[in-house]
Amino acid sequence: MFSERIDRLTSSLVRDILSATQQPGMISFAGGLPAPDELPTPDWSGIPASAAQYGPSEGEPALREAIAEDARNVGIECDASQVLVVSGSQQGIDLVSKLFIDPGTPIITEAPTYLAALQSFELFGAVCHGVPLGTDGIDASRLREVAQDTGARLTYVIPTFQNPSGTCYSAETRAAVAEAADDLGLTLFEDDPYRELVYNNVDRTPICSHIKSAPWIYQSSFSKSFMPGIRVGYLIASPDLMPHLVRLKQATDLHTNRFGQWLAHGHLTSPGLADRLAHLRQAYSAKRDAMDAALTEHFNDLAEWTTPPGGLFFWLRLRTPIDTRELLPAMLERGVAFMPGEVFFPATAPSLGYMRLNFSHASQEQMHSGLAILAEAVRATPAA
Repeated sequence: MFSERIDRLTSSLVRDILSATQQPGMISFAGGLPAPDELPTPDWSGIPASAAQYGPSEGEPALREAIAEDARNVGIECDASQVLVVSGSQQGIDLVSKLFIDPGTPIITEAPTYLAALQSFELFGAVCHGVPLGTDGIDASRLREVAQDTGARLTYVIPTFQNPSGTCYSAETRAAVAEAADDLGLTLFEDDPYRELVYNNVDRTPICSHIKSAPWIYQSSFSKSFMPGIRVGYLIASPDLMPHLVRLKQATDLHTNRFGQWLAHGHLTSPGLADRLAHLRQAYSAKRDAMDAALTEHFNDLAEWTTPPGGLFFWLRLRTPIDTRELLPAMLERGVAFMPGEVFFPATAPSLGYMRLNFSHASQEQMHSGLAILAEAVRATPAA
């Protein structure tokens, strides 16, 4: 009765856990939720009455111009005609999946990588080949090998404060990945939702800005630095890809919520944007440091981690590997939510003994109490 695709449809563990976090008293380290007290109050005053009508599929012209200008400021050569406003990053991933993936299509991801991207790619039948992440990002020579061995024509990367690992690619790795994409004609899909949440001095130059000839797509969102509830993100793509992406957008939902687009435009063009981002970075940097201290107290003998230079997550590698998925039901019953690390690896690169912990949502007191409970459970679990 259903399409063959339904056999590959899986539930999003992140969304399932987030529904559980609505229970009173739940301490959540699970999703990438902004801190509630850092969400701004919507300013509806700049929204024109015309926003109540249908709008262009590509997005509001004023927002597209502002996005293109912002992208040029970080090194991406583009104009507004290359910008497509989408209903959050997840729709961008969906559109790219529809454009490139048939059942059996090989693609390349980081290992680990964003869970919801894997879910979308695999729904359309992709075979995801993982390239391991190092401290400076993926090895560009390994990327070349996997592309040549598999025939993959698309690679998906999150080079700045990667989800789930928090890794930030070095400048050398960014240039090397771009060079590999150019040499191979490999389409680069760069996801960059965390770039504004920077706490240390690191290189954040988009890989797409280094591309000379390969097709490319750069994606970002207003969910982490502004409001996730408006569901507004964007794609910027090389000109040859844009007509296809726009048609796919038209066939999906006609256009993105116009009220949300105007709120995003007000945010992006606000004279107070720099001050707001500075405040947000300071607040989240303090939360990151508090989480680091709590982890040192409760997990120092249990796990290894690197303090992330930006983003919203700590990525723990347990010294004694266990399947952390087996911990989750009992933890939810005890009022602590976290993300098992195993679900972030493509099927071609499975791995045990990892956890992703968000630090932006819990209070300092909750960090200590929640991590104490989680550490107790890890100690009591036998090795896999």
